[in-house]
Amino acid sequence: MTNMMDWPLLLFAVSLIALWLAAQTGSWWSRRGKLDADDQADLGVIVAAALTLLGLIIGFTFSMAISRYNQRKDCEAAEANAIGTEYARAGLLPAADAARVRGLLTSYLSQRTSFYTTRDPRRLQQLKSSESKLQNDLWAAVQSCATTDRSPVMALAVSGMNDVLNAQAYTQAAWWNRIPGAAWALMAAIAVCCSYLVGYTARHSERIRRFFVLPAIVSIAFLLIADIDSPHGGLILVRPQNLESVASSLPVP
Repeated sequence: MTNMMDWPLLLFAVSLIALWLAAQTGSWWSRRGKLDADDQADLGVIVAAALTLLGLIIGFTFSMAISRYNQRKDCEAAEANAIGTEYARAGLLPAADAARVRGLLTSYLSQRTSFYTTRDPRRLQQLKSSESKLQNDLWAAVQSCATTDRSPVMALAVSGMNDVLNAQAYTQAAWWNRIPGAAWALMAAIAVCCSYLVGYTARHSERIRRFFVLPAIVSIAFLLIADIDSPHGGLILVRPQNLESVASSLPVP
């Protein structure tokens, strides 16, 4: 389930077919027995209640996806702020160490910007490995200075580097914070039941064609939710605007 969420268009196609088949199945079962007026009225109430519930669940799930998307945007801004601040604080280090830290930060900034724009899983793994090495080098650079100089000024540089490393960890946690697969499964089950009921309450077999709009609308809603919830899939992505702004403000070496 989670893997399919990384492919919103595939999810849309699967949802559309599954919901359409559910409506067709309901229509087929309705033709096996005739419903009187009372049964039609009772089923009408059930269908209305089920569709209302489906709409509420889709709305809540959409809200969950939006909140996670905003969290990823906030983490990107926090990363840019931490890197920019530490770049400035690196000037408190001795000249040679300051030049080394700033060079590493520039490379690290480029890596973090690529993390937001890259979709290739292999490239993401490569970025993860190189970022880990850069983080070790950055911490080692300030650590060597801190062991010889324990002044409050040096503590600022160390604290800033700690913020840089923590910001990346918070971003990774936000990337892993997805809509649970169980929530997707329950929402899909309710959608299938609703499509089945809509097909079952169709009085004539040819009327099922008119209810194609319900599977289409629900599938589009699933597509939008999956697109927003997928950090590296779909069209709606977090752009590293703040990181790019920091990169453009750094002096050219």
